[in-house]
Amino acid sequence: MTQTSDTINTPAVKRVVIVGGGTSGWMCAAAIARIAPPDTRITLVESEDIGVIGVGEATIPTLMEFNDFLGIKEHDLLRECQGTYKLGIDFVDWYQKGQSYFHPFGFYGRDTPEFSFHQLWLRLNAMAAKGEIPAEAPGVISDYNLCTVAARQGRFAPPQGGADTILSTMRYAYHFDSARYGKMLRRYAEQRNVERIEGIVNSVEQEHNSGLLRSVTLNSGQVLEGDLFVDCSGFKALLIDGAMQSEFVDWHHYLPCDRAIAMQTELPGAPDPFTRSTADDAGWRWRIPLQTRLGNGHVYSSDLMTQDEALQKLLAGVEGEPVTQPLPLKFRTGHRKAFWEKNCVAIGLAGGFIEPLESTSIHLTQMGIQRLVNLWPGRGCNRSEIAQYNALMTADYERLRDFIVLHYNATEREDTEFWRYVKHMDIPDTLAAKLEIFRSNGRVIPSPEDLFTPHSWLAVMLGQGIYPENYDVLVDRVPAQALLKNMQMLRMSVAKTAESMPSHEAFIRRYFAAAPAQV
Repeated sequence: MTQTSDTINTPAVKRVVIVGGGTSGWMCAAAIARIAPPDTRITLVESEDIGVIGVGEATIPTLMEFNDFLGIKEHDLLRECQGTYKLGIDFVDWYQKGQSYFHPFGFYGRDTPEFSFHQLWLRLNAMAAKGEIPAEAPGVISDYNLCTVAARQGRFAPPQGGADTILSTMRYAYHFDSARYGKMLRRYAEQRNVERIEGIVNSVEQEHNSGLLRSVTLNSGQVLEGDLFVDCSGFKALLIDGAMQSEFVDWHHYLPCDRAIAMQTELPGAPDPFTRSTADDAGWRWRIPLQTRLGNGHVYSSDLMTQDEALQKLLAGVEGEPVTQPLPLKFRTGHRKAFWEKNCVAIGLAGGFIEPLESTSIHLTQMGIQRLVNLWPGRGCNRSEIAQYNALMTADYERLRDFIVLHYNATEREDTEFWRYVKHMDIPDTLAAKLEIFRSNGRVIPSPEDLFTPHSWLAVMLGQGIYPENYDVLVDRVPAQALLKNMQMLRMSVAKTAESMPSHEAFIRRYFAAAPAQV
């Protein structure tokens, strides 16, 4: 085999060994089975004796791209995984106690090539402050967002119509049972010749000189050799940490929560089309409605709260009768300095973790898989491609970190030690620069690689009390009376469109009745 100076001395990838199942492992197996050459042997090792964390029950819209890639129909996903629709997240008590705001997936108004929609709203507010128009004329920014208005009313409909329709601004994701999703993907992968082996990895064998992984030995004594190894072993990180010893970049100083307790309860009523996140004394609590139950959890800092205290707060806040026992979890926020080391790639929790405040855990798994697929080492592992993978994944994590840190740092709460710390802590320079630009003239500068759109940043910044000093002067080109009239018409159109939607529960019933299960 001819080697270039950039190629590690590995053979063409014909044998892939995935260590760990769950959502991440089976997402990985399904995707590789979808794209790998037909002579590729894919083996996944997992054990029924090792529990799956499986609390990632809320998603973001990008999961649709992954399901489309595999050919999984939305109807089948929702039916099999007890799924519901998610229009965004309701944040309660984050800015101040007793105050809430909504982070929607859909858009505020409609941006133009000249300026962003929210600049028009900012100008209306400036006009109201000067007494040029009635104080109530601008309304609140959420009045111009269909996802927010529909979510508050418990309504849902998918986007429809051309770009000039209000309903086209809708965007949504899912709530679903992630354990069921993993099983669904397992069937998909096994139908495409992925071999599942029941077992626990006892040891890992590496080449003495190169450090390349050559095989894993199971508790049964079975030896599995491979050309590429994918670590989906969760927080244990058996391969990327245990064998490859990739350094962990710890973000505890930015994100001090390091524990969680998860539990399921019965659904007390109709499922809401949104996730709720309620800030607590030393962290926050989640509420995720599926078709027949609620997913609940409490994320907190063990430096400032005991597990017993956290459990009591969780139990005091849940609705419905318990379905499962509380499950305590430990985690570290941050990521591996090298997600891909030699012939080992860490996907999902093995590669890193950012607390699930914005439901990004499954997305980060998806991004790891997507980048691996795009840089598939079919002819052997290439140093330049590995470096590119690690740089891209690091940037993904850092951009998401900044967005999550924003939620904590942009608070007026100082009622507990936790909130005093996050309010006054140092923040990443990249986040500080973004906030400075917004505070000046209300600009949110997008990056092509950003997961969250400027509309998402706008929702959180305004929702947590960050208001710009000025607006973009370009919107002064719009005549004042025309601006006022058009904005009032838009608010009315958003309200009427939301009122015309069916309830979330009714839409799900109607959807399943109209679309029988695929065979």
